[in-house]
Amino acid sequence: RGSFVANIAKDLGLTREELSARQARLVHEGEKQYLQLNPHTGDLVVREQMDREELCGQSEPCLLRFEVLLESPLQSFRAEVSLTDINDHAPVFLNKEIVLKIPESAMPEARFLLESAQDSDVGNNSLQHYSISSNDYFRIYTQRRSDGRRYAELMLDRALDREKQPEVAFSVMAVDGGSPPRSGTALIRVVVLD
Repeated sequence: RGSFVANIAKDLGLTREELSARQARLVHEGEKQYLQLNPHTGDLVVREQMDREELCGQSEPCLLRFEVLLESPLQSFRAEVSLTDINDHAPVFLNKEIVLKIPESAMPEARFLLESAQDSDVGNNSLQHYSISSNDYFRIYTQRRSDGRRYAELMLDRALDREKQPEVAFSVMAVDGGSPPRSGTALIRVVVLD
């Protein structure tokens, strides 16, 4: 709250005195008033903290639209403020334990789709890649859907043998591209079927 966004007087080519004399005010689109205009200085400031993900979800760009209304003579100017994403969410797996049942007859290089992690952030701050802890059987690949979201596939490196090892457990990590990056983990349990 109170953070400076822009100077409306300067943007409209008016002096502070003109802006004040013409009783400048904001007309917001939507219910909440996230921005506030100081009619004496022309400064546009944050009135209420904004959550980009709450306001726009995954949509890009995220724009907050409003009008600047001036009296005597009556004039209206449409304006918008672009909200930039910050890395305030880590990727999250909905299930902390993912169980895969794979027959021991599965051939090396077989691929298995994993449950995707969810990340509310967008752009570089969203989920970027997956990794897994060291194990003797699997590698992981990060793939991209046509809509740009990323998902993971496990690839079998060598044949499973239920009699030697009936279950393989390792962790999967989803990492975003923020600075510093945030991550979320889940346990993968592969149950080897006879």
